[in-house]
Amino acid sequence: MLRTLARALLAALLIAAGVAHLTVLRRGYRIAVPDWATRLLRTDKDMIVVASGAVEIVLGAAVIGLPRERRRVGAAVAAFFAAVFPGNVHQWRTGASAPGLDTDRRRAARLLLQPVLVIWTIWATGEPRDTPGRAVRRRATVRHGISR
Repeated sequence: MLRTLARALLAALLIAAGVAHLTVLRRGYRIAVPDWATRLLRTDKDMIVVASGAVEIVLGAAVIGLPRERRRVGAAVAAFFAAVFPGNVHQWRTGASAPGLDTDRRRAARLLLQPVLVIWTIWATGEPRDTPGRAVRRRATVRHGISR
């Protein structure tokens, strides 16, 4: 039950952030994109913001819409959170203000939040230790002599 709620909140967070990337906060999010990212990806900051927003929406929908792929989707979300971390570091190092991140303390708190998001994602999209599915698989492997 708690994991289900955590997944729903994670999906809502991703979708809301993605929509914000594409609409009201689009301009503000460009501040977090480091110049090296535009050179590496051979595009402009706005395209990076739009693409990351679209990815967030797709990942948020997948968290809820693909329950059989929950662990894989969780790994993709965690990887996404890790991939955007350099932008957060860039924003903190440069002191660039963005909506909601207009002080050094808030930018530092955002940095500390990123690992929490990764851990939350992995936990929320993982399997509980004693789910019926795991118990059935465990019995089947023992019965058929299959080692894990």
